[in-house]
Amino acid sequence: MSLKSILLAATATLTLTGAALADGAIMIEDAYARAAGKSAKAGAAFMTIMNHGDEADRLIDAKSDAAARVELHTHKVNADGVAQMLHVPEGFAIPAGAAHPLARGGDHVMFMGLTQPFEQGAMIPVTLIFEKAGEVQIEIPVDLNRKPGEGAGHQKHSN
Repeated sequence: MSLKSILLAATATLTLTGAALADGAIMIEDAYARAAGKSAKAGAAFMTIMNHGDEADRLIDAKSDAAARVELHTHKVNADGVAQMLHVPEGFAIPAGAAHPLARGGDHVMFMGLTQPFEQGAMIPVTLIFEKAGEVQIEIPVDLNRKPGEGAGHQKHSN
């Protein structure tokens, strides 16, 4: 194969990849994961899910080899004023042209039965599953130092 053919093939590949990324309606920004400590059996991931599409979508599931079980969870305060973490089997609505935050004290991805400790700086592979967008694979950095409400810039992933 000539150098010219190789360059043309590479350019075509980059052009197609750029078009696929540009067409993705769902984007994940500012994702991070954490656990309470090295001996923790559970952890959580937080992020902002942006829907740049014209149709609403819904995050319906998540999966990862980082834990025996991965579920979508939220916090609710009961009548006694006690916060409880609850599984949300129906998932989270992501309105068209809007964002849905997964944040500490609210909606989040829960990892139960960690297969290894969440260590600072490690990357956790996660597949987010949407009703319309399908599977979006991301790598979520572990940030054990982040305080609630702190952002760490924008880490963009799109389908």
